[in-house]
Amino acid sequence: MGKGMKAGKKRSGGGAPGGFKAGGGGGQAAQMKQLQAMQAEMERMQEELDAKEVETTAGGGAVAVRVNGKKELVSIKIDPDVMDKDDPEMLEDLILVAVNEALRQIEEMSQAGMSKLTGGLGLPEGLL
Repeated sequence: MGKGMKAGKKRSGGGAPGGFKAGGGGGQAAQMKQLQAMQAEMERMQEELDAKEVETTAGGGAVAVRVNGKKELVSIKIDPDVMDKDDPEMLEDLILVAVNEALRQIEEMSQAGMSKLTGGLGLPEGLL
């Protein structure tokens, strides 16, 4: 031990490693409140998104689908004129195109909401 040091004593002027001082948590409390507010806003935005629906079409309106913000298929409407028993693959393709486009639009809405919320934080994409 160095001069003037007794067992169990620490040098003054210390604090937690990295220059953070214990007990001075004013900044930490503010950050915690900010994170809690952000979490509440994220939950509100998710509820709003869950309530939204998008409708997309394929084949010039021959197939129309609706998907909600929970990424659930809500409805499918098929024009009877497009139902060809000799070519079911065409109908299958139209359904796939319409559903995938609706899901893409919902994802885009979700990402836009998140980037609005986290825009100034500089967080890596996909972190939240």
